[in-house]
Amino acid sequence: MLSTMSTSARPIEPVVDTAHRLLEAAAEAFADRGFHATTTRDIASRAGLSPAGVYVHFASKEELLYQLSREGHVAARDMLRAAAEGAASPTEALRAIMGRFATWHAEHFRVARIVQYEFANLTPEHRDAVLALRKQIDAVVRDVVTAGVASGEFSVDDVPDTTLALMSMAVDVARWYDPEIKRTPDAIGAAYADLGIRLVTG
Repeated sequence: MLSTMSTSARPIEPVVDTAHRLLEAAAEAFADRGFHATTTRDIASRAGLSPAGVYVHFASKEELLYQLSREGHVAARDMLRAAAEGAASPTEALRAIMGRFATWHAEHFRVARIVQYEFANLTPEHRDAVLALRKQIDAVVRDVVTAGVASGEFSVDDVPDTTLALMSMAVDVARWYDPEIKRTPDAIGAAYADLGIRLVTG
């Protein structure tokens, strides 16, 4: 039994590592060439594999796009949940959420752009799955804004619209961010944390 378990366990790490390499290669290719202009051969070449090697791990180029989108959204959702749960007040929670979300979009601007710009190229099923994750992200922020209004910390007339404005601000960082600019992702996050608080306190 021990021999069988150890033998079957050995390939797991290389398989996961190869899939990760393919995702990174796909992100680079989609960012450089766009989804439609990128071929599986392009992705395989960047990952150091044969074209057939892509299909061992992913059924299609679209599945690679979906996995990039899914992983990005899951990471963002979990990050924002942790920020909200670790805060002592709605103000502290929103400051942490805006700071981390804006910083993340600067640090991961290439993937964030792919997720936003190539969304229409997902299958209907995969679009629905990503939209469900976006709703979960929205719910984290909306709950914090609602709590801030209830506690008297925030002055907001329309919670859904304010939530949308806050999220749009942070997501837009990926559109204009460039590693060559002087501001660091952390500095951008700090600035957007302040902007977020100003938006809800007037």
